[in-house]
Amino acid sequence: MLEHKKIQNLSDYFVELNSRREKGVYFYRINGYSEEVGEFIKKYYDTARRTGVVIEGKIPNPDEGNLAYYNEIMGMDFQMSMDFIHVSLRKWLPRMNEFQRQNVAASIYDSLDSLRKAGKTENMLRNAYIKFMCWLYYKFERIVNQLGENHIPKILYEGQISNYELMLISILSNAGCDVVLLQYAGDQGYLKTDPGSVLSDSLQMEGLQPFPQGYCVKKVRDEIQNELNNERLYGIRPSLTNCTNAWIKGNGLDDIRESILLRGNDSRFFYNCFCRINGAEDKLTYANELFRLQQELRNSKRNTVIVSKEIPRPTPQEISEIKRSNYTSGDQMLLGLACNIQYGANLELQRILHKTFVDVMLAESQKEGENLNRLTNRAVYLLCWLRRYLPKLFINWKSPEIGCFIYLGGCRNENEALFMSFLGRLPLDVLILCPDLNIKCCLEDKLLYEVNYPESLAITEYPEESSQIKIGTAAYHAERELDTLMYQDSGIYRNQQYVKANVINLQTMYEEIKLLWDQELKYRPNFSTVNGVVNIPVIFSKISGVKDGSVSQYWESIAALITEDTVVVKSAPYIEPTASGPMKAFAVEFYKNGKLLRNKIKNHPRYPYHLLREEMQEFILDKLQLLIERKLIKGIGENGTEYTVIAQILDLPKEILRLIQKFDFTKKNPKLIYINTGETMISLQDSILVTFLNLAGFDILFFVPTGYQSVENYFAEKLMEEHQIGEYKYDMQVPDLNNISTNSTRPSWRRKLFRRG
Repeated sequence: MLEHKKIQNLSDYFVELNSRREKGVYFYRINGYSEEVGEFIKKYYDTARRTGVVIEGKIPNPDEGNLAYYNEIMGMDFQMSMDFIHVSLRKWLPRMNEFQRQNVAASIYDSLDSLRKAGKTENMLRNAYIKFMCWLYYKFERIVNQLGENHIPKILYEGQISNYELMLISILSNAGCDVVLLQYAGDQGYLKTDPGSVLSDSLQMEGLQPFPQGYCVKKVRDEIQNELNNERLYGIRPSLTNCTNAWIKGNGLDDIRESILLRGNDSRFFYNCFCRINGAEDKLTYANELFRLQQELRNSKRNTVIVSKEIPRPTPQEISEIKRSNYTSGDQMLLGLACNIQYGANLELQRILHKTFVDVMLAESQKEGENLNRLTNRAVYLLCWLRRYLPKLFINWKSPEIGCFIYLGGCRNENEALFMSFLGRLPLDVLILCPDLNIKCCLEDKLLYEVNYPESLAITEYPEESSQIKIGTAAYHAERELDTLMYQDSGIYRNQQYVKANVINLQTMYEEIKLLWDQELKYRPNFSTVNGVVNIPVIFSKISGVKDGSVSQYWESIAALITEDTVVVKSAPYIEPTASGPMKAFAVEFYKNGKLLRNKIKNHPRYPYHLLREEMQEFILDKLQLLIERKLIKGIGENGTEYTVIAQILDLPKEILRLIQKFDFTKKNPKLIYINTGETMISLQDSILVTFLNLAGFDILFFVPTGYQSVENYFAEKLMEEHQIGEYKYDMQVPDLNNISTNSTRPSWRRKLFRRG
């Protein structure tokens, strides 16, 4: 039999028997965790899985079938003697050699003898013997013929070991087997069975902590499987890896300027910078500094790409050029899409690109809530942008060259942020410039180095040509600072300060409508501004019936709501279903895979909104996309109604378009009053228009004296609030509302009381 020896470090476990400092085996209990222990367990598990035995939970007791087979082969005789055990092992486990049988028989005999000395009866000894024999056959038969060999078999046991299990594993250990017990709950349970730690040793190392919550062999197995999958994903690894920011001095632009040869000389690395500069150090010289930077980069022959405001979305053609198929798993998707990364001019660069793509996409896949379809779309975006900029950034690339990608404005969305993280791990300096502190960059990355300056500067285009440089005077910047002080979080807003808005539909009493109607939005309940977006509280209601049955007061109450920014529709339909707009014939071309093709819409020769402010054009298209995504009109996504929606919103009536163009999201909003006194159902086109105007921030009131459901027919859900204010009236004729005197035009009792004679 082999003796138990002490290890000097965990790697001793993987040394073959003849090469060990002392010839013997190791049997240790692991009661605590560290990174080193975690790596050992992973390696030991993999070895035991291939050439040993892994026990997760208890060793199952022999069942009736096991015992019946044992009885058939061996019978139920038992003798407490070495010869009996030795002869029985020859018959029961014939693959063992003589030396192994001698060791196992001697070890079994010693264990049974200890039970006999502890007072166990002959019958108990027989039962223990049969249990040991069944366990050896059904659980450990694969290793019994390796016991004591130079390549020592391994046993990994997880959990709280029982007395008989410990005896059997000690038998195998003594016969020439290494053992590791994983005890997540500590050593207390084990020491009840082996109080003096005679049978095994407790691992003592510095820095051991309790095992992580949920740690188990299954997790180890999954981690190993993931690593194997990753190896398949990565293929041949590049010889170069990134040394990002470790060499920089933290000087922002000067770090980008630093000569490539002065950054480091370890041939295993390329030395790149990944930096974001927030604000401006000096507003008077900022634009000139940027102009000088790009001149110096190009004079030094560094491949440079500069992008301002946004990274243009991939075009349909760019997306169609990415080879892909239907995927059922993330690994399958990464393997498939990575084939699009081809750079035959330099195999090492192709490997760097491939590895970085897999790295960032695996990290992205681990984020909570990421589904395969969304992950695929983001990977396709990344590959489209890579193909677009690759020729400019890496033309004739060879190590240790470092190109430069400069993005002025900061990441607007998660796709841009993912692309920046990708570029920041390539042989590139990546510089993100956010001079306007009111616009936040959404990129978060542990590699990113940030430089922060207190001054804010609104600059939207990188000054690549000297004619583009605009340098504000000190007085100009002082005025901008005053502007910031006055209009940031003060409740005071400058004209057209915000370009994005979301709506909140207010639930009100009928009597509140006239109080809120002509009120500036910033004074309404639930108005707010968050991250540059205005939350607009709006009214969207249907008024059914006539209050107190008084027709004259009914018309007076409607006339009192008409402001200079109110569109009044006096009969249905407002837009005829047969109307043919300028974009109706092309609507099918403008929508694909659930997305508006904005560039195609805006570049179309019949696009009607090119005269509007650019931000208002985007606002209209945002709300059009939202209307379709939320399927607020019946038939969207089912029978092609989305194309009718597109055609209608790209053909807004001129009076409404002008109200949208002048709409300031913090002031009074435009209105629509729709009166339907008859039995005509409003058209699909009217329903689309009204739904869009609600999303765009209009106050909308339907006046339906009949109480009929004449306005809801095409809405996919309950969008508006309904107020029942009185009895229903029929066949009413809408008068000239402009000539009706309203309560607001009549002298108040105060004026009557205090007016002079």
